[in-house]
Amino acid sequence: MDPVNIGLLGLGTVGGGTVNVLRRNAQEIGRRAGRDIIVSRAAARSLDASRICNINGIQVTTDPFAVVNAEDIDIVVELIGGETLSKDLVVQAIQNGKHVVTANKALIALHGNEIFELAQQCGVMVAFEAAVAGGIPIIKAIREGLAANRIQWLAGIINGTSNFILTEMRDKGRDFADVLEQAQALGYAEADPTFDVEGIDAAHKLTILASIAFGVPLQFDKAYTEGIRQISSDDVVYAEQLGYRIKHLGIARKTETGIELRVHPTLVPERRLLANVDGVMNAVVVHGDAVGPTLYYGVGAGAEPTASAVVADIVDVVRVLTSDPEHRVPHLAFQPNALSNVPVTSIESIQVAYYLRLHADDKPGVLADITRILADHEISIEAVIQKEPTKNENKLPVILLTHVVPEKQLMAALTSIEALASVSGKVTRIRVENLK
Repeated sequence: MDPVNIGLLGLGTVGGGTVNVLRRNAQEIGRRAGRDIIVSRAAARSLDASRICNINGIQVTTDPFAVVNAEDIDIVVELIGGETLSKDLVVQAIQNGKHVVTANKALIALHGNEIFELAQQCGVMVAFEAAVAGGIPIIKAIREGLAANRIQWLAGIINGTSNFILTEMRDKGRDFADVLEQAQALGYAEADPTFDVEGIDAAHKLTILASIAFGVPLQFDKAYTEGIRQISSDDVVYAEQLGYRIKHLGIARKTETGIELRVHPTLVPERRLLANVDGVMNAVVVHGDAVGPTLYYGVGAGAEPTASAVVADIVDVVRVLTSDPEHRVPHLAFQPNALSNVPVTSIESIQVAYYLRLHADDKPGVLADITRILADHEISIEAVIQKEPTKNENKLPVILLTHVVPEKQLMAALTSIEALASVSGKVTRIRVENLK
């Protein structure tokens, strides 16, 4: 059979890695796909830039639409990122009757509903395994491997930058700003790290995972997002003393009232596997009613780990090039006409335990005032740590661990506590998840 021609949009880190993997493993990939796969055209910002791959035999242009509109291209692989130009290119490719593979989580999270509907109308596939957790095949696992299950919840470390920062803060006692600067120097964080440290990148990925897990439309605008800038090295130490580690988690859970969709710093019991995922590694736990908890762990970014997922998607597309579109695996796991309208719940309605850290006057009765307010709001305390005041200060750190409580109830209590004359500043609060 004739080879399948790939049009590659982007020859950066992931694009170069994709070329390298396809060429190095061409024989094995061809045996799996049933046909040879060749990158015949590519688009890049510059024709003269240095690259991590050999582009001999590839027609390279600076015009990505020339690749998308080329008649000899069977599959368009979009690796340029962003959500404006990339969307225009993907839509054009679909309208041209070409299958699409993308690693663009923002594109899928924000515009996936529209893109998948168009792809269904045009009878083509849009594959996006590489959009979440790099080389970890988490989308295929949920969409296909766990198809027999009702997914009850999933939780994951799905941003390597924030995980690296929290790991360094714990292992070396360093402050957030210091570790962020190192992460930028190492290339783990961008010059503008907002997407990573504020949880936006993780929320894009969680939106995709939740849609596949629960069979609901993509709803990024309803995801609650909280970053890690406010986490101090003291919080990391106190969490350890309580038997927890702080991780920046994406959590999706199906409840009686709807679906929780949230990204935030979280205390995780140190004995849990997720608590021991360090550095830039990613991991996702998925809990199904039949199989129980399953763990997926690996490298979440980088040239060849991400290329591994991109090429796997290409192989999947090649395998079904001639199949009836109605019998392909649905983009969001469930048949398009069977997606549910289960609502995404507000963050105020969730019920979890909390870690609280505050600074109070070092005098009798202060702790009693705080615990009285918590009791008035029906919030019980599991553990308390009261530290000595630091040198030349009359404020002492007080750390409390609560039992499970509705978030709205806790926030009302914190408003009253922060109003006490004996309490200084805002109360730091971090949610706790036992992941049971």
